[in-house]
This record gives sequence, C-alpha cells and structure tokens, in this order.
Amino acid sequence: MKKFPDADFLLYTEPAKRLFHDYAKNLPIIDYHCHLSPQQIAENHQFENLTEIWLKGDHYKWRAMRMNGVQESFITGNKSDWEKFLKWAETVPYTQRNPLYHWTHLELQRYFHIEKMLDGDSAKEIYEHCNQLLQTREYRVQGLLNKMNVEIICTTDDPADSLEYHRQIRLQNMSPCVFPTFRPDRALAIGDSSAFQCYLERLGGSANISISTYKHFVDALKNRHDYFHNSGCKLSDHGLEQFYETEWTESEIKNIFEKVNEGKSPNSEEREKFQSALLYQLAEWNHEKNWVQQYHLGALRNNNSRMLAGLGPDTGWDSIGDFRQAKALSAFLNSLDKNNRLARTILYNNNPADNEMMATMIGNFNDGSVSGKIQWGSAWWFLDQKEGMTRQLNALSNMGLISRFVGMITDSRSFLSYPRHEYFRRILCGLFGEEMERGELPQDLSWTGKLIRDICYFNALHYFDWNGK
Repeated sequence: MKKFPDADFLLYTEPAKRLFHDYAKNLPIIDYHCHLSPQQIAENHQFENLTEIWLKGDHYKWRAMRMNGVQESFITGNKSDWEKFLKWAETVPYTQRNPLYHWTHLELQRYFHIEKMLDGDSAKEIYEHCNQLLQTREYRVQGLLNKMNVEIICTTDDPADSLEYHRQIRLQNMSPCVFPTFRPDRALAIGDSSAFQCYLERLGGSANISISTYKHFVDALKNRHDYFHNSGCKLSDHGLEQFYETEWTESEIKNIFEKVNEGKSPNSEEREKFQSALLYQLAEWNHEKNWVQQYHLGALRNNNSRMLAGLGPDTGWDSIGDFRQAKALSAFLNSLDKNNRLARTILYNNNPADNEMMATMIGNFNDGSVSGKIQWGSAWWFLDQKEGMTRQLNALSNMGLISRFVGMITDSRSFLSYPRHEYFRRILCGLFGEEMERGELPQDLSWTGKLIRDICYFNALHYFDWNGK
C-alpha cells in the first residue's frame, strides 16, 4: 500500500511540489496564537502516555468520538487511558474527509515515525510504541517543540496570571522563545455577577489594588497591561461573539460596574455598553505600547447547558454563530482610527459567511504605515481545514494582498498540533502551484517562492517585530 500521507500529499502539480519542498517545508514555525501551557513548557513536562498528550483537552477529537457513538466515560470520564485511546483509534477510520484524519496521520508520522494507519487493529502496537518514546528526554515538551522547528510561541494568558512560568522559561534561555498574550475575556464577562465578583478579587490581588469602583478596576487592568508589557508581551487577544453599535458615557459605565459589583445582573444593553467601553480603553493601551491586537469573532459557545454544567467550558459544545458583524466592527475600528489610536490588528471570523466581508474590511483601515497593518487572520477553529483554508486564502487573494498575509496559527492546546502548519503550507503551495501550471501565474519559482516563504514565516517575523526576539 502506498504511504499515506506521502511526500507530495496535497501537492498535485510540479510547481506545487517545488514550492513546498524547496521553499516552505523547512522554514521555522511562528505560532503567534495558541493555548499551550506555559507551565508544561517551563517544566519540560513528560507525558505519561499517548492519551495524555493527544486526547486530554482536545475537544476536536472529543466531538468526533461523540458523533461516532462513544460514551462520555471513554472521552472525559473515568475509563483508563488505554480504553480511551482504543475508542479514539476505532473512531479514526470514520473520520475520513474530516481534517482529523489528515492531522492524525501527519502527527503520527512527524513525531513518532509511524506510517501505519490508526484503527482498532493497530491501536495497541501504536500506543505502546509511542508510549516508549514519550518516556525519553527527546519526547518531553521542549524536545517536541524543537523537533517541529518551532521558533516562537505566544500563549494565551489572563491579566491576573502571574506569568511565573514565562519568567522561568526566559531564565532557561531556551528555544523556542515563548511570549505571553494579554487575553482579558473574563474582565468583560459581567453577565454572571457572582463569577465577575470572584474575578475582581483575583485581578485586584494580582495588581495589589482593592477593587470597589470602576476606576479601581481600570487601574488594576492597566497595572496588569503594563506588567505583561514588561514581561515581553506584544499581543492582546479577545474572544467575542461580536462588536456592538452602542454609545455609552463614562457615568453609565461606572453605574453598570457598581450594579454588577453589588451582585445584580446587568441587562443586555448594559452588557453591550460595558464591553464597548472597555474594549476601546484596552485598544488605546495596545496602541500606546505598539502591540498587535487580535479579535476572534463569531463562535457560539456552550450550547449544551446540561454538559456545560457537568464538564465546564471548552469541552466541545461550541459551534459557528450567525452574528451580524460588519457595521459594528467597522464602527469600532473607525472610532480608533479617526483618533489615531488604531494598533496593528488581526481579525478572525468563525462563520465562513463573513469571509468576503473580512477580506474587504481590512482594506478600509490599512493606512500605509506598515505592510498589512490590518490583517484577516488564518482560517480559525471550525474553518482550519482544507476547504476552509482554501476559501480564506482565495478571498484574501481576490480582495487583498495574500503576499502580505502573516500566515498560520495552531490555536491549539496540544503539543502534537504543529503539523497543522505543514498542512497549511501544503495547501498554500498547492494553490499557487496549480495556477502556475495553468499559466495563470508566471513560471517564476524564485519570486513565487519568496512570496511563499514570506507568508509561511517572514511576514509574521517582521509584522510582530521579532527580528531580534
């Protein structure tokens, strides 16, 4: 049987093969948005087995297993690690045409040199082989990152985080470089007043500020924003359903904060005003510090209240939302731009219906101060598969400059996810190569190869100003 995936996987023309193998394949990886654990990186964590590193916390796989009729006890429940892995292995053959099928076999090849297909019959052999490797030093966290040529990682961190593990990483002077990202979602989440009050205590403790007023709250956030900056942070990030076209006054925001801090529930208009005011304030700080700000828009989270109550968030009960995005997003960006407060910005959409809107929206606020100042981010979450990536790349090409795109992210919690960058690079080279083959692009491998290298690595290196790390 022919090896799968083979060396020319997703590369259907000679130009595509040349672009990938000669220009893209061996470039370092910049992963400027992920959810990897800084603690596991700092401590060079050793995983006990393949289930821990591959299945724990991976709600992509969990959703597939549930769809395949696997009981929850084999997913997040009390079954043994081997029993959970076996259920995943039995599910894999049923994931054909889902990106999990490609990712699974790329990961087995790239990390563990396994060329067998994973299924119920091969599960035991593969599990034992991988577990043996995971007990060696080369397969601890830092070795896995080096194996994939990862150069820069940006984790996702709450403003109240101490960043102690980032300090440990810096002291180790290790490769890759690891930077925090300021992600203040909980500071915006006033819908649950009890949870928000608990968060205020944590935030205030980290900033050494007793928070009883809105001013105290803003001062504490600013304290942490400054702290992150002094700790090497160059990015902020927000996970939002949408922006809102909501006018507000400072006195209204103070009153809303007092209401929530007293344990009362805000109405929807109050939530919208509070989010709008705080996002604007945070964006001003991002501009002052010359950070890049990221906005992930459009996920409808925690749809299954019964399972949310039992398992908590980020366990696989989210979907694409159909929120209206364009008008309010434009108003937000314009409010910053007209006051010369718009930082470099990356926008991500979860709904493919927003693709062309996003591709054109970024052109409204690119002002020539830097190449690709406003970016449309890589296909995200439910869209980071072959068709989703292809549609994003085509829309960006048609309505913007794909040549200035800052490329792929993993957005992952798994240390085995880095072949997703290879997946993206193969799809990218395939698109350019096919058009070269058809005569729609010139047969100039040198120039097109440069563009490929820029998209895969150099654009991000320059955009985030990491040339000197």
